[in-house]
Amino acid sequence: MTSGQNLHLHIWGTVSSPPAVLLHGFTGHGGGWATQAEAFSAAGYRVLAPDLLGHGLSPAPSNPDRYEMERAAADLAALLRANSDEPAHLLGYSMGGRLALYFALTYPAQVRSLTLESASPGLAAESERAQRRERDNALAEQIEREGISAFVDFWESLPLWESQRERLNGEQRQQLRAQRLRNRPSGLANSLRGMGTGAQPNLRPRLPTLAAPTLLLAGADDGKFVAVNREMAQHIPDARLVVLPHAGHNVHLERPNAFIGHVLSYWRTCNGSQSQTSERTSVTHETTESAT
Repeated sequence: MTSGQNLHLHIWGTVSSPPAVLLHGFTGHGGGWATQAEAFSAAGYRVLAPDLLGHGLSPAPSNPDRYEMERAAADLAALLRANSDEPAHLLGYSMGGRLALYFALTYPAQVRSLTLESASPGLAAESERAQRRERDNALAEQIEREGISAFVDFWESLPLWESQRERLNGEQRQQLRAQRLRNRPSGLANSLRGMGTGAQPNLRPRLPTLAAPTLLLAGADDGKFVAVNREMAQHIPDARLVVLPHAGHNVHLERPNAFIGHVLSYWRTCNGSQSQTSERTSVTHETTESAT
């Protein structure tokens, strides 16, 4: 759609419905949102879920620069212009959340609301970003050297996914593994080089300028990202933080019904105007925190 690259796009719902865009995480693809997309389309939304560059059936350019956040956001802007005349509810998970945040800051007129699941504004210090770029580059070389199967073995062994090993059944884990194995080594490697956490600009100084009403979702077992999202909630003008117990990094897989419920409820508050934030409150089974 831009710069000679097409994005593979998964679509649910009718053309006349309000648009919602779902962005997957690293090693994922747009079709991985099927459970959530079916629920959202049944609630009256048209869901667009692209395979980001290097993932799924979208191209995997050989130049890492083509994956940079600025260019990925331009791809997304073109995708939205081609598929809708109105701003979209934008939802991003992990890597997709980092892109969604950058997009909402850069193309505010195209975003009705922003939902970030286990996302971050990037690393604050240049020294941290440099160290992370070194690690991401080393991992990219490992993927290219050892192949996708060995990488997926390594990736699934990370402590980040411990909660999935506890809460997803065998069939769910096998489906997730099969999806990861369908990726191409070069695509994942260059995605890390061009769009990894080390390559991402620090978005913290820009958070107070975020115009979109924002829902922040994190799993209580993912302490690092709970802390990051609590910090973000203090700087975003219109933010609501929901921390869900019995969930880790991937809330939409581990708590699908609760995830869908929170997202749909938030979108309904944003359909007509800016969301209505409330004072900090406690909700059964969830902890909901609001920042004004």
